[in-house]
Amino acid sequence: MLSISHKAKQYLLAALKVFIIGSTFWYIYHKINTEVNENLNEFLETVFSKNTDHWSTLLFFIGLAVLNWLLESLKWKETVSALQSISFRNSIKQSLISLSVSLITPNRIGEYGAKAYFFQKPFRKQVLLLNFFHNNAQLLITLIFGLLGLSVIIPKFDIEISFLNVLLLGIVLLGFCLLGYLLKERQLLLKGLTLKKVFQYFKKIPKHLKAKIILLSLLRYIIFSGLFFLLLCFFGASLTYLEAMPLIFSMYLLVSVIPSVFIFDGVVRGGVAVWLFSLAEVGELIVLSTVLIMWVLNFVFPAIVGSILFLKQKPKSL
Repeated sequence: MLSISHKAKQYLLAALKVFIIGSTFWYIYHKINTEVNENLNEFLETVFSKNTDHWSTLLFFIGLAVLNWLLESLKWKETVSALQSISFRNSIKQSLISLSVSLITPNRIGEYGAKAYFFQKPFRKQVLLLNFFHNNAQLLITLIFGLLGLSVIIPKFDIEISFLNVLLLGIVLLGFCLLGYLLKERQLLLKGLTLKKVFQYFKKIPKHLKAKIILLSLLRYIIFSGLFFLLLCFFGASLTYLEAMPLIFSMYLLVSVIPSVFIFDGVVRGGVAVWLFSLAEVGELIVLSTVLIMWVLNFVFPAIVGSILFLKQKPKSL
């Protein structure tokens, strides 16, 4: 078996750090240059034209975004406690670094590998499973509220739904369920891991811990959907809370279920948001400005902090 010297490992880690940080900042530059550039001047004029009272509002928005990430880190701390206890500080570090690493991967799948490598090898499969549960708890909340949102906006805006498309979707979902049942004993990508073993592992997670993770997911959802509404109002949307929330719920559901490569992630989110809010006659610039600020607060700032923490990460931890 090929062995790698300690010095070689240090060089490899340094190269990995340079690659990940470079890729993260390229990703941020690419999105701003290709997706935001057209409306950037109008966006900056909109922000800087606000009077000084609004700057305290912007600080409040930043505070909500920080709270969102603190809740995400607390949720990860609670999730991984099923395996071993980690400090809240370490949970924050792991969450931010894994975000930075995952930005350049499709649907942020790189987060799984990044979080797993904070733990010893014997525990990494379990960490992958716990992270899967951690993410799907959030997806469950998104699904529930998203379906509620769609149930409101479809009849309200008289959106036509093709029966054939619904039938095809049902057949596809049924096919996936049937395929999963037939292959439940078959090994997945990881050695010794089957769907049956995955569900058995999930059953072993204490019910009180599952409830806590789902509650934290709900709190996160309330915060970032509320922040989206407040930003819409800040940029001039004339929607009430009850009018906006079904649209926001529907938007988060649609962008969650549409697979996207990282380069087109912003296009998907912005396109879905613009279409949905056009139903309520909200201007494109208002929607895109809101999506941009949400992206900066929830991805750019945390990714920059995560990159700095990654630079300081000791080789033995990875």
